[in-house]
Amino acid sequence: MAFTLPALPYAFDALEPHIDALTMQIHHGKHHAAYVNNLNNALAGKPEENQSLDEIVRNISKLPMAVRNNGGGHWNHSMFWTLLSPNGGQASDDLTDAIHAAFGSVDTFKEQFNNAGATRFGSGWAWLIVNADKKLAICSTPNQDNPLMDIAEVKGTPILGLDVWEHAYYLKYQNRRPDYIQAFWNIINWNEVNRLFSEATK
Repeated sequence: MAFTLPALPYAFDALEPHIDALTMQIHHGKHHAAYVNNLNNALAGKPEENQSLDEIVRNISKLPMAVRNNGGGHWNHSMFWTLLSPNGGQASDDLTDAIHAAFGSVDTFKEQFNNAGATRFGSGWAWLIVNADKKLAICSTPNQDNPLMDIAEVKGTPILGLDVWEHAYYLKYQNRRPDYIQAFWNIINWNEVNRLFSEATK
């Protein structure tokens, strides 16, 4: 069962001015599409080609680096598109309470998340996760790794993720990654984050 590129749930220009249409077109139609194609090629003829993407990611240590890079790229981006919205509501009371419990305040949470993205050297992701204790935590991963992977330094269920690869922001922000990270707060789909939080804390 070959993996396919999911459609964006909004128009390419829906996130402007925070993320420009050309970046979205290239990011989705070129970068993400390449991860899907390369993943299918890397899995061809292997038993894992019939597994779900979640199964593959959770057992990534048993698979070649091409599957780790491209499977992670497909998983991460498939989630990322759903976490963005021009009008994504706001954090639920339950999630807000959990943020206060874990970080002390919403401002401190944002500061720590921003820092995770800004200080990730090279390419990677910043994450808000629910850990094994059902508590919130912030972490970052290199390249296309994510906290579901069995090789992750900090493991958990991602409920919010930010792509800090240069291809996610360079056309508009050049080397100003902190500006891109700040803009991200204007386009988060909190309705989806709330749903993921509820699922992860059941």
